[in-house]
Amino acid sequence: MREIEPIRLAELTTLRTGAAPERMQEAHTTEGLVEALRDTWSRGDDWFVLGGGSNLFVGDEPFEGTVIRVLTEGIEELPSPHAGRVRLRAQAGHGWDALVAYAVEHGYAGLEAMSGIPGTVGAAPVQNIGAYGQEIQETLVEVELIDESTGEISTVPASELGLGFRTSVLKHHYGSVPERRAVILSATVDLVVASERIVRGEQLRRALGLSDDTPVPLAWVRDRILATRASKGMLLDENDPDTHGVGSFFQNAIVPEGVARALPPECPRWPVAPDLDAVTVIPLATYEGLVEAPRRQPADVKVSAAWLIEQAGIRKGFKLPQSRASVSTKHALALTNRGGASAAEVAQLARFIQSRVHAEFGLVLQPEPVLVDVEL
Repeated sequence: MREIEPIRLAELTTLRTGAAPERMQEAHTTEGLVEALRDTWSRGDDWFVLGGGSNLFVGDEPFEGTVIRVLTEGIEELPSPHAGRVRLRAQAGHGWDALVAYAVEHGYAGLEAMSGIPGTVGAAPVQNIGAYGQEIQETLVEVELIDESTGEISTVPASELGLGFRTSVLKHHYGSVPERRAVILSATVDLVVASERIVRGEQLRRALGLSDDTPVPLAWVRDRILATRASKGMLLDENDPDTHGVGSFFQNAIVPEGVARALPPECPRWPVAPDLDAVTVIPLATYEGLVEAPRRQPADVKVSAAWLIEQAGIRKGFKLPQSRASVSTKHALALTNRGGASAAEVAQLARFIQSRVHAEFGLVLQPEPVLVDVEL
């Protein structure tokens, strides 16, 4: 670990807000990261770790605590217990898109639809990142992490992370604390060895313009996804203010079927697939030779937050008077810093959008990034 002169968080986050914190450390190795965390925890400091800074919305006042920059890198190939597959273990500070590029280049399928997502590998499971119907939980095997409560390092299977739609037990949701306060040191994914694939998911097929089951090269999928993200201002570009944000600022809303039916029929929606492989365990002591037929539970539905925003009267490029924050000119779900915007300006715009959607549709949009010293 290395303690450094604190840097303004506006220079280290893609939304470009935040003053210099009270204290800052850098960790280029796993050992250094563990040392920095244990040192910070022993002092009882408030803290957070900073990777790519692409999912943080930081307030204007200096953070009264320690920020630890995670700069560890490296990918290790490991054998998979499954035929025709391979495992990749990547360090927490490794760029997520760099991992996707490595997988595609080597002919390993399973991450390509998540091309272009900013941030680091360590942040990916926390958020359970996903795009175009593909999520990291589909390939994630395990993470190595260190717990704040004990300072101990352990390997935790993906099944114990509580992975859900843009969430996990490690995520600091707005207005709450994580179920488990820990920091990921590395993550391991299990991928199919194949240089091309049949695209199954509806969202991905639509994004790629596919109409049949002809296998397509992974590199082609990656190129098309990168081009699509660029057209929406979702690829970081120093010269494009539409990319000076956190990507999607609000989550797509997950609502019960009944709520979704009350929305206009033209509102884009996708079913949240139930667990078709759920296992029912019946104790032998109570088994009477019959198994009750499964009962259909009402399914949740994911609805488009971008559509809700636009139909509430918030158009692309919208901004409040005298504000330097605006909705992206390319994507209604992205809030952007047009140059020198304060966190207060971004928060004011976010609150205005929330109020308009709530007034129009009765839904409260939830922020997707982690908020530090900011209130909505």
